Amino acid sequence: MRLSACLVLLCLALPATADDLPKGDPARGEVIYDRCLACHSLTRNRTGPKHCGLLGRPAGSVDGFDYSPALRESGIVWDVAALEAFLADPLAVVPETTMGYDGVKDARERADLIAFLAAATPDSPLCR
Repeated sequence: MRLSACLVLLCLALPATADDLPKGDPARGEVIYDRCLACHSLTRNRTGPKHCGLLGRPAGSVDGFDYSPALRESGIVWDVAALEAFLADPLAVVPETTMGYDGVKDARERADLIAFLAAATPDSPLCR
């Protein structure tokens, strides 16, 4: 009995995989991305780096953007799970990041935003 309880607790403590996360709606995500526009753009660096082609890209790797050492050295590759964690609480994931945003607290909104960012590939109309 104790072993099974421990296994359940262990499984609950494990981070979510991409398959465990809610599937997002890119159209709703585009509306949520409006909150990001004060600092980010899909196509150009602003206060924050551009987001076109974000999924699959190592954190801190956009040419011409001056990242914090913490983000450059984080070892993060932006996949769904990494974005899910970072967007929920940026300072918890990379404590020394200079991104001063408190995060997207709603899981559905994060999923929608990630779906929008996933659609923003370099060859998509979003990035032209």
